Amino acid sequence: MRLKVLIQLTAVLSAATILSSCGGGSATGGRGLSGRSESTGWLYNDEENGGFEVSSYNEQETGPGLVFVEGGAFQMGRVEQDVVYAWNNMPRRVTVSSFYIDETEVKNVDYLEYLFWLRRVFVDMPQVYQEALPDTLCWRRPLAYNEPYVEYYFRSPNYYTYPVVGVTWIQASNFCDWRTDRVNEQRLVDKGILRFAPEDQSGANNFNTEAYMAGQYDTGVERGLPSMSGEGERTVRMEDGILLPRYQLPTEAEWEYAALALKGNSEDSPERIWTHRLYPWNGHYLRKDTKRNLGKFMANFKRGRGDMMGLAGALNDRGSLTVPVDSYWPNDFGLYCMAGNVNEWVRDVYRSSSSEDVEDFNPFRGNIFKVMEKDEDGNFVEKDSLGRMKYREMTDEENAHRHNYRRSYNINYKDGDVQSSVVDDWMAEDTPGSSRMYKQGDENGVGMRSLVTDRARVYKGGGWRDKAYWLVPGNRRFLDEGESRDDLGFRCSMVRLGSPDGYR
Repeated sequence: MRLKVLIQLTAVLSAATILSSCGGGSATGGRGLSGRSESTGWLYNDEENGGFEVSSYNEQETGPGLVFVEGGAFQMGRVEQDVVYAWNNMPRRVTVSSFYIDETEVKNVDYLEYLFWLRRVFVDMPQVYQEALPDTLCWRRPLAYNEPYVEYYFRSPNYYTYPVVGVTWIQASNFCDWRTDRVNEQRLVDKGILRFAPEDQSGANNFNTEAYMAGQYDTGVERGLPSMSGEGERTVRMEDGILLPRYQLPTEAEWEYAALALKGNSEDSPERIWTHRLYPWNGHYLRKDTKRNLGKFMANFKRGRGDMMGLAGALNDRGSLTVPVDSYWPNDFGLYCMAGNVNEWVRDVYRSSSSEDVEDFNPFRGNIFKVMEKDEDGNFVEKDSLGRMKYREMTDEENAHRHNYRRSYNINYKDGDVQSSVVDDWMAEDTPGSSRMYKQGDENGVGMRSLVTDRARVYKGGGWRDKAYWLVPGNRRFLDEGESRDDLGFRCSMVRLGSPDGYR
């Protein structure tokens, strides 16, 4: 009997040892931390030694509407014949960090909520609302009757769950910024730190995550968090793990990785992908091959000239134009309509040779490195008229001794900057734009001009107007960031902080 009890006790102690070695965290420290510093031996969260605070926060929560995408290595670029001879997506193996992305494209009702908020808050600045309106005239064609969509598509409740279109890259980015603030505002309300005060929010006096953390927003603040340094209450900081990172457009690499969802082809054999993918599903066909749904289309696209949805009584993709954002079957990451329905904006600036230039870890073209503006005393300057903190580009003097980069403006790095351009006058002024390589003729527009500029943004995925070729995630096109289309929408993403696999 004693031997049996001893064996059981040994097993319990062993299990406890294993759990503690896995970094289960504690009430006074974060994941893998005890309540005492391993560097100094001082206690965390102790007022007597100054009150250095360490949150017990363990994992990043998934934001509203998002799906977790575990990162990894994959072959980015062309997996289909280059039938348009663009030569702008040469295959290359890259690695993408884990991230979150919207389960569906942003819906009309989502964007209407955004517009409602803008109209209510910026009463004295109607141009803010006007500049955010999608271009409903994008539906018009000289030789087609699309006026019903001009009038009804965006605002009719019949289209609430359809993807918003007619939105520029700039408008989509602004929506992401607004969504970040509304989500974090709700999280603070849920914690009892803020109260909803819509009647008090007007103009610049609206909740902005960065302005709140900088101490420049106090409307509706009910309480702060207790300060361990003996200073009473304080504002929430990023270190507390309450606020989420910003919503933003996905990079081209993130979007393509999420669309292919090759995880589904490697689950039974780690470190090996048995079958590459042409579309977000297996096979070189566009129809479902299961017995129950045999022959049904898996995306909304144009099958051929004049065939947008098939014949009456047997509609193939059940959409003459767009369809609800949760239509068809999700891919192996649980994402809907990553091929077809509408094309989607991504964050990257377009260059045909980006695949040859960008890094192999989190590749991206479009960086402009900025910092928050500060006054002479080192304090953040007053927020702008929209309630946002002000940023400025880092100067060449600040970047002079850096080894990882030397300039703040990197949109045209290695493709449009002075070093990559053929110019006669090497003493010419080094301006940040790309006019040497991508604009020909004078400033008044006389002469040839390239469509490839520092404002050209990538979009991917194919839409209801496109044939199957553009449904391939590796294929890419571009459009000026201030223009829009009736088959172009977007979805948001968010970085994943900490472990790439969620501490499985």
